Amino acid sequence: MPKSGRWRAAFGHRRRLWSSIWAVNQDAWIPLAGVLAAVVVAPVLWFWWKGQPFADGDVFRASRLSAGNRLFPTQVMITPTAVVHYTPEWVGRKEHSIHLAHVASVSIDTNLLFSNVLIETSGGTAPVACHGHRKADAVRMKHLIEQYQTQYYRSAGAAQAGEVSRG
Repeated sequence: MPKSGRWRAAFGHRRRLWSSIWAVNQDAWIPLAGVLAAVVVAPVLWFWWKGQPFADGDVFRASRLSAGNRLFPTQVMITPTAVVHYTPEWVGRKEHSIHLAHVASVSIDTNLLFSNVLIETSGGTAPVACHGHRKADAVRMKHLIEQYQTQYYRSAGAAQAGEVSRG
């Protein structure tokens, strides 16, 4: 028997086996690719969804490039009555609300790339620190808080003057 014939007799069945396995696996890559895509896309969509503004209105989101905001960026919403500090988490969220009457001061610490906003309250607790905002957003946050506080105290002063003149 020639040498090639002996090789086919000894190893030919292995070659047929590998070719049949390859034929089965050629069709199996499609579902495998679908599962792999789902494993990659699902977390990306989860982080994107958690980073969306949590309410309508003036919501300022910290940059994902800043420290502590990589996965879930902190957000600050400023309304005419309150300042809400919102931090999404894996499951749930942390939310800290401060009425404008209790905001004592707003400080902006501007660094090379990002700004930190410190909102101090009149209650004596630790200030609310919002890290990683753009400078324009930090200035806008301070302006809105001061504007809404002015409106709040002017309307409260007008209401008190009306009560005194009636009494």
